[in-house]
Amino acid sequence: MAMTEQSPAQAQVLCEARGVVQEFPRPEAPPLRVLDEIDLSIREGEVVALLGPSGCGKSTLLRIMAGLVQPTQGEVRYRGAPLVGMNPGVAIVFQSFALLPWLTVTRNVEVVLEALRLPSPEIRRRVDDVIRMVGLVGFEDAYPRELSGGMKQRVGMARALAVHPELLFMDEPFSSVDSLTAESLRSEIIDIWALPGRYPSSILIVSHDIKEVAWMADRIVILGARPGRIRGVLENHLPRPRDYRSPELAALVDELHDVITGSELPDPPAPSGGETVVETLPDVAPSEIVGLLEYLDLRGGGEDLFRIAADTSRRFDQMIAVVKAAELVDLVDTPKRRVVLAPLGRRFLAVDAAEQKRLWRERLLTLRLVRDVNDLLTRAPGKRVEADVVRELIAMRLPQEDYERVFEQLVRWGRFGDLFDYDEASEELSLAP
Repeated sequence: MAMTEQSPAQAQVLCEARGVVQEFPRPEAPPLRVLDEIDLSIREGEVVALLGPSGCGKSTLLRIMAGLVQPTQGEVRYRGAPLVGMNPGVAIVFQSFALLPWLTVTRNVEVVLEALRLPSPEIRRRVDDVIRMVGLVGFEDAYPRELSGGMKQRVGMARALAVHPELLFMDEPFSSVDSLTAESLRSEIIDIWALPGRYPSSILIVSHDIKEVAWMADRIVILGARPGRIRGVLENHLPRPRDYRSPELAALVDELHDVITGSELPDPPAPSGGETVVETLPDVAPSEIVGLLEYLDLRGGGEDLFRIAADTSRRFDQMIAVVKAAELVDLVDTPKRRVVLAPLGRRFLAVDAAEQKRLWRERLLTLRLVRDVNDLLTRAPGKRVEADVVRELIAMRLPQEDYERVFEQLVRWGRFGDLFDYDEASEELSLAP
């Protein structure tokens, strides 16, 4: 299967985003852009998945298309008309269950139908139907505290399905339950969607789980991060019902792995025209990078990226962040899907703690942002400055980033290499002795 551009819809378009841009204001800094020029349509009778790393704006895009968030630029249309307020065709299943703890299963479903001002007999009929549909018979009078995570999510599914939505939006709905329960819930949702005369007609699911979207989706939209942009759209033509163990599904999972690895761990571009790139600092602890190096050393110096994620029980997007951080300081290389120890990484493991700190400090000072902060401190009286001065510098150098997060990373990475000290009481950053 090859990556394709979004093609003209054959079926009717139910909901679409046109030129959507989303920015969030920040005090004393340029707005943080999380989505950039997003064009996305959801057609009648399909399952669409949004796949991408943490921070790429998947959940924000879902909320914009549901009408929960107004985009900074662009528009959302429902059945061809501009969307104003909540999308009337959408119901949402959230990751956090979002149940009312003082209400029983039945009452948690009834309240959304009462808000629609439906007659009592119709409410009773719909509640009975969805409770049976999602396997909650016998639990009608139970309270959320008496239910497992999987049962709570069934209540969330029942509540969403009870309103007979044309579009079911699901925001990482299975990430809070164990893998076996997640597999069962996925299957039930697809079975419900496949029923004749079904509600919902279409599904939009946000996920970080590659195998999940390969099994569920007809169309997989891959987002890149900072800001979130559509990197490509992959059409999934595998016939249903799908088998997790089939070679065809495994091949699709591998293709998605390769696509995401290529977009998230590309070879760094050479600066042009003498320009120096200012790199952000991934949200990764130095100890995680050291752990990755030790893992690779125990396996002869290299391993497949997705094997590393599986062996360490880390989410795929979290593992990518660790690898990117290690590559940023030249401790690993990433030839295609493999992660291998770089010569400096091997040297790092072979020396004592003091020498490790020196090597880490040396590599940090190759990064433009760290070097700029170090120069600022070197020139400052007493070699210390107020934290807000550093935050302002970060905001100027990296206007699209969350400057507070980058500042916290700067402190964490700098402390690990005995480069910076930070006094929380006075909120001053200084050069370490």
